[in-house]
Amino acid sequence: MTDTQYAVVGMGNAIVDVITHVDDAFVEAHRLERGAMRLIDADEVRTLYAAMPPGIESSGGSAANTIAGIADLGGKVAYIGKVRDDQLGEVFAHDMRAVGVDYDVPLAAEGDPTARCLIVVTPDAQRTLNTYLGISRYLAPEDVDEALVASADILYCEGYLWDVEVAKAAIRHGMDVAHAAGRRTALALSDSFCVDRHRAEFRELVDGKVDILFANELEICSLYEVDSFDAALQRVRGACDIACLTRSEKGSVIVAGDEVHVVDAHAVDHVVDTTGAGDMYAAGFLWGLSEGHDLATCGRLGSMAAAEVISHLGARPEVSLRELATPIVS
Repeated sequence: MTDTQYAVVGMGNAIVDVITHVDDAFVEAHRLERGAMRLIDADEVRTLYAAMPPGIESSGGSAANTIAGIADLGGKVAYIGKVRDDQLGEVFAHDMRAVGVDYDVPLAAEGDPTARCLIVVTPDAQRTLNTYLGISRYLAPEDVDEALVASADILYCEGYLWDVEVAKAAIRHGMDVAHAAGRRTALALSDSFCVDRHRAEFRELVDGKVDILFANELEICSLYEVDSFDAALQRVRGACDIACLTRSEKGSVIVAGDEVHVVDAHAVDHVVDTTGAGDMYAAGFLWGLSEGHDLATCGRLGSMAAAEVISHLGARPEVSLRELATPIVS
């Protein structure tokens, strides 16, 4: 096995978050589901985007957030995700590069527009999310840079991509390339509803292609169709090398063969927005693992990163994770 060039290469949806403040009348006029996340089509995204007042546009997406978090910790990372050659595609590429992520996927010249999540915040601080997946869901095997994947210690993929056949093929191909190069693979189950839709395939993937699994309590119980966390823990033991199971304020449990590490949640003065908590947990854990830290320390790094991101609005860190990690790893 050759030396690695990257700690982690991520593969997932490439989404631009568009966040703006609106009044209650805007929500009512556009019949939005206050406080919820829903998928919308191309026509609706154009109409809603045109109606929104000026706001902040920044790169997003679950795996992209994780990769950005690892970059903030000081890890060398790259990302594979599909965007169009439009304004928001340029925004995504610029933002990822600006935070230290190598992003060299060519902007597609045809197909659906760049994915976007239109987020409106009302005076009561409720965030209403309207997501258009656009071209991001059509990531294909030919979009996977095999040399890039083979140069990374870990390939990290998100389960959200599993709803489209060509994206499934891309993930399977990426994992095959990683294993052929002697590398490790990681998967985040992403959402319990996603697990409900693809349970059998996810089980097959976890059993055969995944070395490191990330799941919250609902997701792991859904995967094995059990009612208790303890039962799910026993089912996942041995299915993959490492399973990181997050439990919100109860912290996390890391299972690796006969090892079981219970990690407390990191203290937070005030929880503002839980968006991105799982993404940042994965960032802290994977960075720690790539640096050679033991599993318990990796879990504490994950809890630290998750705590930072839930203390403010948005799914990206506002305080340097590298500085916050220093007392944990020193």
